Amino acid sequence: MTRRQLTGWGRTMASYAEVLSPNSEEAIARALEAGPAIARGLGRSYGDPAQLSGGVVLTNRDLGGIGPIASDGSVTVGAGVSIDELLTLAIPQGWFVPVTPGTRQVTFGGAIAADVHGKNHHRDGSIGDHVTSMRIVTPIGAFDTSPSEHAELFWATIGGMGLTGVITSLTLRLIKIETDRVLVDTTRFANLDGVMAAMVEGDDRYRYSVAWVDCMTKGASMGRGILTRGDHARASDVSDAALVAPKGARLTIPVDAPSGLLNPLSIRLFNEAWFRYAPRSRQGEEQSIGSFFHPLDGVNDWNRLYGRRGFVQYQFAVADAYGDVVVRAIERLSSSGVPSFLAVLKRFGPANHGPLSFPMAGWTLALDLPVGPATLPTVLDDLDEMVLAAQGRVYLAKDARLRPDVLRSMYPRLGDFLAVKQQYDPHHRLTSDLARRLNLGGN
Repeated sequence: MTRRQLTGWGRTMASYAEVLSPNSEEAIARALEAGPAIARGLGRSYGDPAQLSGGVVLTNRDLGGIGPIASDGSVTVGAGVSIDELLTLAIPQGWFVPVTPGTRQVTFGGAIAADVHGKNHHRDGSIGDHVTSMRIVTPIGAFDTSPSEHAELFWATIGGMGLTGVITSLTLRLIKIETDRVLVDTTRFANLDGVMAAMVEGDDRYRYSVAWVDCMTKGASMGRGILTRGDHARASDVSDAALVAPKGARLTIPVDAPSGLLNPLSIRLFNEAWFRYAPRSRQGEEQSIGSFFHPLDGVNDWNRLYGRRGFVQYQFAVADAYGDVVVRAIERLSSSGVPSFLAVLKRFGPANHGPLSFPMAGWTLALDLPVGPATLPTVLDDLDEMVLAAQGRVYLAKDARLRPDVLRSMYPRLGDFLAVKQQYDPHHRLTSDLARRLNLGGN
């Protein structure tokens, strides 16, 4: 074991822990017996769920292995395998992951713990909806789980932020593709109302849908945005059909940017240029899988652009009936002067059975907010109150500052989760900095 300082991708809330890389269930069991411990993948959660001050962090990268892909798309992978590593093998064989977040650099263990979602949740749900079984090592033993076997542990682990056990392997179903291209429709909208209306109208027509929203504008152009929607191209749709996995990053941010580089003025100028660069309307553009799904993977260590102070990502979900919360949240940001370098709006379909799974049918807005503005804590508290009043919730994989009382209101099935955790972790061996901060049954 080595002692290391760890942070999330937002590079805030650093803490020190002993880091161990187990490669067997026996090694994991020994670590859990000693406790306290938490699993960690590639560190792409933005806050503190994969950190444990003074404890042991179990990195899962030695839990590897990718099995053959069956004719129905089923494949078994080690929890430490990344989405990128699976796609490198799967795309040339004509398969794609059913759900992917905005980066391929996420292990499947981490993806399940956060129950990641993508641009297609309104059609296909989150990653947990496509997992058929998991092997999980808990403090009381190792279990094969599925929706029909130890189902309570299976669903509590999906979105459970690693607090029910350490996933060692899982089986999921991939989707068939004919090419490595996506056919994309892009539309530019002068205001938020236009963006949201088009997204609702297109729910049934597009598998993938996402909007970039400008949170720095006010008045009639508040929330202007660029909506991109599409689906996998068939071989008959393109002239040079191919199945090639995405390439690695082309650029690297070698040093931390100066503090304050991303400020209201610079972000306002960037947003103006980005909005003007986008076409008013473009149909059927061919894009590579990498550029459509994972554009930021083209730049290594892009989080260093936020400087040493880092950034907070705040993501919330509300039901369709409370779509006005999206409008009011962007109004609050645009009037506060707190800059949001990246604001992403997506549609969600129905929730799954995971008691701590984040998605719920309706809207989700994700905001990247540089640490620094004195008004940032107040703005975030105001957003919490808006989301609470709308019976919505924030995403724990992105969270770095939520209060325990707020969590209990946002996740009404929290008691179900804690009951399962108590059953499989009666001595509270599994915990994290997030769990301690939010009183999620840890020491």
